[in-house]
Amino acid sequence: MPRQPRLDTPEALHHVMARGIERKRIFKNRFDKEDFLKRLAELCDAESLAVYAWVLIPNHFHLLVRTGSRPLASSMRKLLTGYVVNFNRRHKRYGHLFQNRYKSIICEDDPYLLELTRYIHLNPLRAGIVKDMNRLSVYPWSGHSVIMGKIGREWQDTDSVLSYFGDERKNCVERYEKFVLGGVTEGKRPDLVGGGLLRSSGGWSAVLSLRRKGRRVAYDERVLGSSEFVQKLLSEAEEKEKQSLRLITKIPDLAFLAVQIAKGEGIDEALLRSGTRKRLVARTRKLFCQIAVGKLGYSGAEIARFLGVTTSCVNRLAASEEVPEISRYL
Repeated sequence: MPRQPRLDTPEALHHVMARGIERKRIFKNRFDKEDFLKRLAELCDAESLAVYAWVLIPNHFHLLVRTGSRPLASSMRKLLTGYVVNFNRRHKRYGHLFQNRYKSIICEDDPYLLELTRYIHLNPLRAGIVKDMNRLSVYPWSGHSVIMGKIGREWQDTDSVLSYFGDERKNCVERYEKFVLGGVTEGKRPDLVGGGLLRSSGGWSAVLSLRRKGRRVAYDERVLGSSEFVQKLLSEAEEKEKQSLRLITKIPDLAFLAVQIAKGEGIDEALLRSGTRKRLVARTRKLFCQIAVGKLGYSGAEIARFLGVTTSCVNRLAASEEVPEISRYL
């Protein structure tokens, strides 16, 4: 079955996961981890993401984030592309680092923001990387130590999580720690690492109970949330798809798009595919990549072949800043 397109919407909460190819290490040393977090911090500083929970395990990572000024795909492309390029350079290797594309589940805030924060932050304990809660509270590669006030990561949004536990910070931290401790005995929680009817409804027994009552429940493998939440997201996605189809009918291919954008920016279309780095041409090339990827859904590889550049170059250009409106060029 072909994979479905990602769901996204402004201010959406996402559980993001990625694993190393063949389960190999994606973080080999402290420098790798700090490099990854530095790039994540830059996205937070640019208000592209708000990060509530995170953990770095040697061969995978988890993030709980809310999208901001740019779509999740754009932020993740910027984060992972830059990280992989530097990782390969540092460790003198080539090729893919991550197993397939990253996985993202769009989540309903209640009850999943707190449940996922706890689940993500308990990963080092479940994996045997730390032995107990005391060690977890000072483990530097998890957002738990930041919420506990043991490690400083100014870019992490701790206030939003602690606000669920009251007003006075000290008491909030104590209640948060007690909440996390309560999840230790719950194990791996497969209901929190994917979307769909079974996970959102609490397993087959809950689904069968709903069916006996004659209730039809909307669900989607890309979503962790109630039936109403799923229906709202799918309606928004359907409208977005209709808008994209309307644009595609006006723009039959990349060549047409290149002509329209070059004309709108006052340059010769041929310059887009030249090697010139003049400021106006470079800016127009970036606009072309942003619109082709962000609005029309072309892959970085397709655009790279058209422009005669590398895929990583296209991904870097497409990930920068907010995608401009295409209507100004039609």
